[in-house]
Order: sequence, then C-alpha cells, then structure tokens
Amino acid sequence: MTTHEQILSAYEAYLAENESFETKNIKAAAARARKALGELQKLAKTRRAEIQERKLSL
Repeated sequence: MTTHEQILSAYEAYLAENESFETKNIKAAAARARKALGELQKLAKTRRAEIQERKLSL
C-alpha cells in the first residue's frame, strides 16, 4: 500500500470516528478520531519527504 493510499485510509477512519463522536456522543470514538489524526500527521510528513525527493530527482 502506498503512502497516498494509507493517507486516504486514515482520513476515512477519521471521518467515521468523528461522525460517531459528533452525532452519537461516543467518548471512545473521540480517542480513535484523535489517533487517526495523529496517523495522518505522520503519513503527511512521510509523503512530503517522498514528493520532495522525487522533485529533486527530476
């Protein structure tokens, strides 16, 4: 799975958990949403480095 696909997957997980938290007031969903956001942050940093590396090699 590419980093891009992982970002999409983490974003979808965030959306689902955020929806559960906001509409159903499920406390555990808040923690899972925050975890997904943390994963997105890590993946975004990785993807930025990949893009920069590819740009410099052109």
